Amino acid sequence: MAQLAAGNRAPAFTLTDQHGKKVKLSDFKGKQVVVYFYPKADTPGCTTQSCALRDAEPDLKKMKAVVLGISPDPPEKQAKFDEKYGLGFTLLADTEHTVAEKYGVWGEKVNYGRKYMGIIRSAFVIDATGKIAAAFYKISPKDTVPKVTKVLEALG
Repeated sequence: MAQLAAGNRAPAFTLTDQHGKKVKLSDFKGKQVVVYFYPKADTPGCTTQSCALRDAEPDLKKMKAVVLGISPDPPEKQAKFDEKYGLGFTLLADTEHTVAEKYGVWGEKVNYGRKYMGIIRSAFVIDATGKIAAAFYKISPKDTVPKVTKVLEALG
């Protein structure tokens, strides 16, 4: 699993959001983008992470940043997750995990001794030129907002 690092060009993607609309990373050219990958909508860690980003969104907007959440869940499940918690930002369905693979976040996981392939919880800050400003692999749901905020503040 190749990992991205600061300075790499962010891999382009087009995915379907929770409203059935196609969204491209290039739609956000000129803005800073926080892209976070989460394993499964409406599970404890993913809810903690997503709600923290929801709560931080006013501050993130002041830093000219938009939030994009990506998981393997289909758009309908993303929509229910958004509605249940009032997230209010774009959630993208990567059902074939092609984008997750491009970002190096699809890998082997172990749960109760069982090995399987899945999303490695991660967050990326992409600068206004489309380059990775920071990559956080295996990030804790509680650390996502403080870490991405620090990077966005440094970008100005």
